[in-house]
Amino acid sequence: MQKTTLGKTGPATSIVGLGCMGMSDMYGPADRAESIATLDAAVEAGITLLDTGDFYGMGHNEMLIGEALKRHRRDDLLISVKFGAQRGPDSQWIGYDASPRAVKTACAYSLKRLGVDHIDVYRPARLDPNVPIEDTIGAIAELVQAGYVRHIGLSEVGAQTIRRAAAVHPIADLQIEYSIIARGIEDAILPTCRELGIAVTAYGVLARGLISGHWTNRQLSAGDIRGHTPRFQGENLEANLALVEALRAVASARGVTVAQIAVAWVLAQGDDIVPLIGARRRDRLAESLGALALDLSPTDLAAIEAAAPKGAAAGARYAPAQMASLDSER
Repeated sequence: MQKTTLGKTGPATSIVGLGCMGMSDMYGPADRAESIATLDAAVEAGITLLDTGDFYGMGHNEMLIGEALKRHRRDDLLISVKFGAQRGPDSQWIGYDASPRAVKTACAYSLKRLGVDHIDVYRPARLDPNVPIEDTIGAIAELVQAGYVRHIGLSEVGAQTIRRAAAVHPIADLQIEYSIIARGIEDAILPTCRELGIAVTAYGVLARGLISGHWTNRQLSAGDIRGHTPRFQGENLEANLALVEALRAVASARGVTVAQIAVAWVLAQGDDIVPLIGARRRDRLAESLGALALDLSPTDLAAIEAAAPKGAAAGARYAPAQMASLDSER
């Protein structure tokens, strides 16, 4: 497993990370034993970056990772935690809080659930519209000074917010969706990160399974957020699956899978971009890791661009209310 760093001020990390959300939430039921086995397999494969959020399963995901950590050397791993989303007992979203007091309370609870004495990268999951980003970053900076947090990250914010945050404290990375069919960061956000020496940890590299090569028109469970996502609905889904078939032709020409093409494409966009593989099963993890052996040529990249041009995806990446709340989309 090759290594890179999260920006000019961040820690060393494997060139891919493991996104753990699906093991606890958002995509319907997951098998606990298989989730733990997948975490173990990721670490054994050399993945050092584990990404979670305190609202994934209302703490379940952090406790799951905490259980897995007992079998591995803590100092060999980087734990990235998002905070701020508020949920009720019925799992519904009820708001957002990234105020200084909430920051410190959330951190204390995460440390306890994870069973660790520090978090490697701590980040607000979204911009709190009621709290200046300077106040949120300032509170995390105090946690850094106290030793509870090592590095500060951001998530789903725009170029202006990135600059304001970086003026308060060095920012290691921006976590944001980036894939063959989600390339909005290329216009202003990615150039800003590169100017400031901030890495990108890219989630959604398989577009929530849409460009995995395994998606079919199927009934989703009640707890699966994809049932409310425009790209998975009606004519949008049909159009997007047509893009997948075009990508499958490119993949077949190289003797690889669509998922491997998708992960390799993100890796090819720069050493400062770390894809988060959102696997909750060992076979899916192993498939995605196969992308590490795939060196895309200029001809391959041109073929991918022709199969799925920038802006070709049908539908927004989130439902309208969520899109309206994203600072990165303004």
